[in-house]
Amino acid sequence: MKLTIQSPGPLTTVQDLGRWGWQAIGMPVSGAMDAPALVRGNILLGNPDGAAGLEMTMTGPTVSFDGDGAVAITGADLQPRINSTPVANWTVLNVKSGDVLSFAGACGKGFRAYLCVSGGVDVPPVMGSRSTYMKAKIGGLEGRKLAKDDVLMTGEGGSFVVGATCPENLRPDYSNAPLRTVLGPQDDYIKPEGIKTFFESEYKISSSSDRMGTRMEGDKLIEHVKGPDIVSDAIPMGAVQIPGQGLPIVMMADRQTTGGYVKIGVVHAIDVARLSQFMPGSSVRFTKITQEQGIEISKSEANMLNMLRAHVAQAHSRPAAPPVGAGGGHSQQQSGAMNIIVNGEKFFVTWERLS
Repeated sequence: MKLTIQSPGPLTTVQDLGRWGWQAIGMPVSGAMDAPALVRGNILLGNPDGAAGLEMTMTGPTVSFDGDGAVAITGADLQPRINSTPVANWTVLNVKSGDVLSFAGACGKGFRAYLCVSGGVDVPPVMGSRSTYMKAKIGGLEGRKLAKDDVLMTGEGGSFVVGATCPENLRPDYSNAPLRTVLGPQDDYIKPEGIKTFFESEYKISSSSDRMGTRMEGDKLIEHVKGPDIVSDAIPMGAVQIPGQGLPIVMMADRQTTGGYVKIGVVHAIDVARLSQFMPGSSVRFTKITQEQGIEISKSEANMLNMLRAHVAQAHSRPAAPPVGAGGGHSQQQSGAMNIIVNGEKFFVTWERLS
């Protein structure tokens, strides 16, 4: 299909699951802010999980189609319409030449939506990813947000069933539950009362938040032991920096690769995605979890995706695919252990494939 952008919306970009493997040379990961939503749309359409789609913020673009195919709109409910008729989210929708997709705007639940298309959005990959990183002007379409009259092509479509839907219980959680956070790596740089303040305070999302970081506003400041600065080290997804002003910043998809502020904790990636759906001014709280609890959350997400794949397979009227590692000739190793050496220190590491 060919997609023509009649109206771009306030911030619409091409995103996939990110530019992994290049942080060591200073290239941020980028990718979809709500990766679980993008993946679910791709599963519905029979695309690879990481196929590129359009990330739409607050309201979506107006798009006309040349050629026949299908779309699935996931994430926030931006009230989509095809040819002015309201259509469902989380559902495979048929589109044909001449159809026009538009959006009425956010209706109070969520902030970012994803337009997934059969075959994925086909733009030239940069460092293995089609994601747009606007600060460096790379990826996506000329490294920028979409504009009026832009034209995008899709790749070759996979197998899909029009009307197939992601069940309610397999969709991401967009509630305002506290953000689950593992302490560290520099929580000992924060005074004990500062740790208490972090987990007991309610914050508001600042209007200055962006794809790089979600800034918090609040009355109670978090105090450091010896100041906010450290020797710069790696910034993982969801790292919570506490700079000098004493208010948290949660690192998001376009986060920098290294940083020199104390990190009190790391928000689980699933809750980072949920945080990306909160509008500026929304209330946010944090809650403490262990690393083991974080692993269980990741396993639960992997199980939900496998259940959705099985559900889609049933829609094709053929036996559901077995889960990864469930036999049937699947030979990919599912767990293991190894010795690694980091800066001269030896570590024994175990691993387990989640999806």
